Amino acid sequence: MNMSSGSTEPRRKRTVTRVLGLTTALAGGLAVVVALAMAAGWVPGWGLPGIGPKLSAQGMIGKTHTRASRIACALPPLAAQRTGAPEGMAWVPGGRLAPGDSVYPEEARGKPVQLAGFWMDRTEVSNDQFARFVTATGYVTVAERVPDASRLVGAPPELLQPGALVFQVPRKLDGPPDPLQWWHYLPGANWRQPGGPGTHLEGRGSLPVVAVTLQDAQAYARWAGRQLPTEAQWEWAAREAREQAAPQHEQPRQANTWQGRFPMEDAGSDGFAGVAPVGCYTGNALGLHDMIGNVWEWTRDAWRPGHEDAPPPALQAARATAISGPPPQGVIKGGSFLCSPDWCMRYRAGARQPQDLDLATSHLGFRTILEVR
Repeated sequence: MNMSSGSTEPRRKRTVTRVLGLTTALAGGLAVVVALAMAAGWVPGWGLPGIGPKLSAQGMIGKTHTRASRIACALPPLAAQRTGAPEGMAWVPGGRLAPGDSVYPEEARGKPVQLAGFWMDRTEVSNDQFARFVTATGYVTVAERVPDASRLVGAPPELLQPGALVFQVPRKLDGPPDPLQWWHYLPGANWRQPGGPGTHLEGRGSLPVVAVTLQDAQAYARWAGRQLPTEAQWEWAAREAREQAAPQHEQPRQANTWQGRFPMEDAGSDGFAGVAPVGCYTGNALGLHDMIGNVWEWTRDAWRPGHEDAPPPALQAARATAISGPPPQGVIKGGSFLCSPDWCMRYRAGARQPQDLDLATSHLGFRTILEVR
């Protein structure tokens, strides 16, 4: 895109118009917006004047409204547990999954999938858990590394610095809904500083780790002797091991989602505005907490537009072929504290969304599984 002279506003409007159609279809598919903007060599709205790394109550600080002193939640004991259960995991029995839902096109019902039983983390991986992994291994996350400039030709300088995409409540909205008014790439943002420089994890060890890419999540899983779930395994667990759950399109009460006018006002009537500590909401019938809401969760599957498409390519192969094409993407599930009825109805087991593999964001974490051989 030519940025040589004149006002940028007409170009900004054209860029926003270009992405809004697909963005609306994906209820704010952030990875697609970023990929298109980066392909144009320009990211409008990032680093807006007067908006720095300091976050408001609806940002990444995990501020509570009705339970302001709560910084951790104790998990209730499981009603029944198999002998030899790994610590912090619950058993997900095998069965036959009919994947998908009916809200967005990419969720269209797929062919039934037969799944074997497996163990799954009862909660999302927390900051404390991830810190133990980093201390033991010296691992450096993708958001802490200098990006490969050869793959970001034409990108603005801030995108060539280590950092992550951070949600910030906009002071005001200009024009039509535009995710680039509330998402900002902040150099220095990473899992240690999820809101950017000046933020920290002190007292927030029980919050889910965020600003981690697929590579980071897989590295943790390998260290723990586990792996990430497939999309089908994740959806099966979220559906409480039921073949085809009844449609649940209403905003859930026992989940950390957005109540109010997105993205300006989160009433926090579910107990939290922003990220909540893991396990604060009632678990499902399998004893799994926060499968819906709080933060999105990585799966190990490559993105494909629908369940009936060709089998997904291996993610490693997708990375290898991505140098000259669009960024490779994986599947994320579960929605987050940013999902609201008026913008992102992805607080459902059958919802799915693409995410750039190397893009760390402040509303995305993960949990692991242990398969029984």
